[in-house]
Amino acid sequence: MSLAYDETVTPIRPNLRVVESRVADTDNGFIMLAMELYEELIGANLTKNQAKVAHAICRKTYGFKKKMDRIADSQLAELCRISRPKANIAKNELIGMNVILSEGGRIGPNKNISEWKIPESSLIGNIVTKKGTESVTKLVTPVVTKKGTHKRNTLKIKENTNTPLIPQGGKTPKFNPLDIPIPEWLNCAAWTEWVQYRGQSKKPIKTEISVTKAFNILKQCLDEGHDPAEVINMSIASGYQGLFKPKYPVRKVGVAQPAKPSNHIPEGFQ
Repeated sequence: MSLAYDETVTPIRPNLRVVESRVADTDNGFIMLAMELYEELIGANLTKNQAKVAHAICRKTYGFKKKMDRIADSQLAELCRISRPKANIAKNELIGMNVILSEGGRIGPNKNISEWKIPESSLIGNIVTKKGTESVTKLVTPVVTKKGTHKRNTLKIKENTNTPLIPQGGKTPKFNPLDIPIPEWLNCAAWTEWVQYRGQSKKPIKTEISVTKAFNILKQCLDEGHDPAEVINMSIASGYQGLFKPKYPVRKVGVAQPAKPSNHIPEGFQ
């Protein structure tokens, strides 16, 4: 039996593609970073997004031989490969922990490591320290009575699938105003100080709509020529629990007008 070759059949060949390998090289740029600072960032008890944003800020500052710089949230989000709101939240949390400094709209790493306020981790490997067990409530390990362990009593218990699940302790998660993305025109340090002031005054900001209203008032002040940071500082200094538009007008720097020439000719001059 002879096998005839069918010219209409296309032979199957593997699709060969050239894959370019990426190799890091200092010729393409490098960062001068202190070892002690780098080691603290590695061992710091930060969340995944906080660690990403902290390294991204080092890249955007030290990578250009700058201590601080104006870095938009969109740039951090692109470099960290996360959304802009998540990058904004992580940045504000790092500012609140003094890991990142904020000054006049510019941000940069805080080289004074002793000023960092990062909570220590209570988990070392698979061992939980005594400090970590203090937060475990009795609700986690409920006591089972003898009546509850009886076979006849357990058969009477019916599972109610319509009952919604509630967090342990019966309380909803506490609202954190710093979780709301801060507008780029607002000074992050001033807003964080305002939130901390309200909390220390036992008048914390409890709803998202309160944050939105505060942003609207500060934006109106900015449009009228007032500095939102000064409005916040004035409210804190006066002991106010709210933000108000300044009653004084915006100071305008006047332009000196040239003096008009005099037609009077002194005696002795002709």
